[in-house]
Amino acid sequence: MEYRELYNGVKIPMLGYGVFQIPDHEEAKKSVATALKNGYRLIDTAQAYLNETAVGEAIKESGIPREEIFITTKVWVQDYSYEKTIKAVELSLERLGVEYIDLMLLHQPIGDYINAWKALEKLYKEGKLRAIGMANCYPHVIADLCMTFEIKPMINQVELHPFFQQQLNLDTMKEYGVVPEAWGPFNEGKRNLFTDPILTAIGKKYNKTAAQVALRWNIQRGVIVIPKSVREERMQQNIDVFDFELSQEDMDQIKTMDIGHSEIVNHFDPEFVKMLHNHKF
Repeated sequence: MEYRELYNGVKIPMLGYGVFQIPDHEEAKKSVATALKNGYRLIDTAQAYLNETAVGEAIKESGIPREEIFITTKVWVQDYSYEKTIKAVELSLERLGVEYIDLMLLHQPIGDYINAWKALEKLYKEGKLRAIGMANCYPHVIADLCMTFEIKPMINQVELHPFFQQQLNLDTMKEYGVVPEAWGPFNEGKRNLFTDPILTAIGKKYNKTAAQVALRWNIQRGVIVIPKSVREERMQQNIDVFDFELSQEDMDQIKTMDIGHSEIVNHFDPEFVKMLHNHKF
């Protein structure tokens, strides 16, 4: 496993396991247990995923020392205020059954995220959170936050894959020392990523799949990836991306795949923002 070091010295695996869209308790618990068995040490969940308790149980029952597992979770918009965020983090600690969380993110940069961030700063200083960050911030937002907060975000988790490459966002994060992390590294299968001719042809040179090429491409850009699958063979394939390296020619070819926008979410659509505000759990 390769690692990236955050600006505060904390090290995070370059590849982890995401549990989005696995709300069923037993399925989520089994999936995390399987991922841990196959070498995953970064587990990414969120309060909005409704599976923090299952994640915590799987980690505890794995027998793996707590310090070897990097746990990420996220505060949802409904809990954005100084007091609510502190309570939300305490609930996550309780559900996960841990004394500290390795990385706590604010899930969306909408609502009262300024005061929510101040709460994360407090909890970070107290040692309950080893690192704090944001999710879904575009370049102008992450630049503003880094210029505003006492403690800059250490990670910005955003949609990053060959069809939505966000190079300006990566450049902005690099300027401020923020580490990029990719959700949806497979574009949720849209545009037939798993059979894409460019990714497939590159993969044949290394005896790898299109999916493995997509993950390796992001990793070589310095991007942490958190692919999700409930199938063990896919989990094994996803983590098997550290024994080859894409050439510059490969990287340049993949660069031509960028369509410049998301086909999964649209944070610039007022109706989508309204939906995020109204989503309760």
